[in-house]
Parts: sequence; structure tokens; C-alpha cells
Amino acid sequence: MLITIDVGNSHTVIGIYDGERLLHHWRISTDAERTTDEHGALLNTLLSSAGMERGPRPDGVVIACVVPPLNQVMEQLAERYLRAAPLIVGPGIKTGMPILYENPKEVGADRIVNAVAAYDRYASECIVVDFGTATTFDYVTGKGEYVGGAISPGLGVSMNALIEHAAKLYRVELARPRETVGRTTVAAIQSGLIFGYTALVDGLVERIRRERSESARVVATGGFADLIALESETIEEVDEFLTLKGLRLIFERNRR
Repeated sequence: MLITIDVGNSHTVIGIYDGERLLHHWRISTDAERTTDEHGALLNTLLSSAGMERGPRPDGVVIACVVPPLNQVMEQLAERYLRAAPLIVGPGIKTGMPILYENPKEVGADRIVNAVAAYDRYASECIVVDFGTATTFDYVTGKGEYVGGAISPGLGVSMNALIEHAAKLYRVELARPRETVGRTTVAAIQSGLIFGYTALVDGLVERIRRERSESARVVATGGFADLIALESETIEEVDEFLTLKGLRLIFERNRR
């Protein structure tokens, strides 16, 4: 049994693997103020809900964390509550993927993990679009090399900025409007956010393809992936668990 933990800025996703099979998964809010013991109590509750509170000691724990204050907390969580020394994705671990970024230490762990999973899936040029607090675009060559990509404000961040700085605008449901030309304030905001953001995604993907490879496959993951993929002309596939799959692959490569 392998426990995978992906700590993002907004959400933390926990997965339990038996071999290549994902048995259970949970998404919780990321809270940089939450202590090790609070994380442990929450984890015990989740495991108990899955009937695993008295399960076997895990074969391993692998963690990707982009919230620096939680690095040590996650390490202590694994050691204290799971009785396992965790593999933390970062410089020095084996990913099986050359990193061509000018400063590899600057690349977020989640971006590398996604790239590893996507290349394992396609074995060809690919672009990963991850819809999180930020939306990231990452390009992998046909040789399995991570090159880099683009970072833009996430869809949720865009809405927050809009309502914070425009006095008469307000939060709306992030849902597809019936038409592009909205005839109410709600529909107009939804059009700008959903259709406008889709145009941003498709535009960046098309630019990356023109610069790098027209044949690059495109896979999306993250909280808003399903919503935008329905409108996108470039996203070919949505994989909700791409990051967890990448964590499992990296753990296996380091264990071998």
C-alpha cells in the first residue's frame, strides 16, 4: 500500500494505492496553519471512513508540496502517524526525466510530477494544463525532457481579483452561460470568466505547439479542468488523478 499526498496552495489531495490501483482518494482544504497533530487527526478520520484505520503499515509515503510552511509538517505526519519515512519530491530524487529549466530548483514539485505522469501515458511530446490556484502549462519533449512552460492566474484567483477591484461586481457560480453575450451581470461575468479563460488556455496551448511541436498531446488536470475542457478546442483529455499517478511513478523509480 502506497500513500500519495499532493499539497497544493488551495487543496491537498491524498490517494491510497494498491499497486497501480487507486483504492481511495480525498480532497481537503490546504491550511498552512494546521499542525502535524491536526493533520494526523484528520488523516485518521479519513482512513477510518474507508475502513483502513487498522490497516497494514504502508509500503511508503510520497509527497509533493508547494507550500513551504507545510514541508516539515507533512514529513512529521508521515513519520508520526504513518510510521514511514516519506519520499518528498524535490532536488536530488530520481524522476526519470531530465529537467531543462535554467534553474531546476525553481520548478514546482507538482509540475514535475504531472510531467512524469503525462509522458508515461503518451510516450511522446505533451502539454499538461493544471487548473489550480495558478494554471500551469508544462511542455515535455518526445525524448521525455521537461522544458518549462507558462504560469497564469487561476480561474478562482481571477474571479477574486475581479470582485475585489470592481465595486459593483460580485461573486457568481462558475458555470457555463447560455451565450457569449450576457444580458445580465451574472451571465456577463460567467461569459468573461469561462469563455475568456478558455480562450486563454487554447491560445497558450496553440502558441506552445507552434513553438515546439504541433503534434503535442494535451492533458488537463486540477479542479476546473472538467469545466474548461468542455469548451476547449485543444484539451484532448482530462485526468483528475494525474498528479497522484506521477507521485506513484516517482516512488517506484526511487524504490528500484
